[in-house]
Formats: sequence, C-alpha cells, structure tokens
Amino acid sequence: MQEAAAYILLVLGGNSTPSPDDVKKVITATGAEANDESIATLVGDMEGKSVNDLFSEGMEKLKDVPMGGGGGGGGASADGASAVEVVEEEEEEEEAGPGDAVDMFGGGDDAGGDY
Repeated sequence: MQEAAAYILLVLGGNSTPSPDDVKKVITATGAEANDESIATLVGDMEGKSVNDLFSEGMEKLKDVPMGGGGGGGGASADGASAVEVVEEEEEEEEAGPGDAVDMFGGGDDAGGDY
C-alpha cells in the first residue's frame, strides 16, 4: 500500500511516470523500509496507464456498490397508526408537607445538636 501511495504522490508532484528508484526514495524518506519487489511490480503494472484514468475506472465500478444506510423507521399501518405504540405513564410526585421534614444529620429539633 505504501508503494501505491508513494507512486501517487510522485504523480501529483508532477512526475507522470515514476521509476522504481523514485518510489523507493519517497518510501525511505519517510523512514519506512522499501520492498523492491513490490515497487517493481507496481511500476510494471502502471506502465502505459494514467493514475487519473485508473481512479475514474474505479469510481465507475464503485457507483453500483451499496454503501451505508439501511435502518429506516417502523412503517405505519393502513389506517395511519404507528406500528408500535408507546405508552407513557405519568408519574405522580408526592409533595412533602411541613411536618414531613427529614433531619439529614440525625439530630433532634434543637439547633444546638452535638457535632
């Protein structure tokens, strides 16, 4: 993969027909190890071909590949009702009255409790 990336970088940089040595220089400049056999195969396969034409051919092939999506929501029944009804229950909150106060420190009603 790094061979193809280096080749494409060279083409984008203005070298329309990179040599194996050109590709190797780009790969080693990044600190990676170049595979001479892979580079030679790539350059040989690219001989007489344009990177832009290959990209166009690839995009043409990909246009028919389904990507992403799916899901969708639940459908509605014939009468327009939702396929799944959600029932919400109302929760009643109890309000505390004046005599229902809770002492969270466990002390009595006197203000001078032991701390």
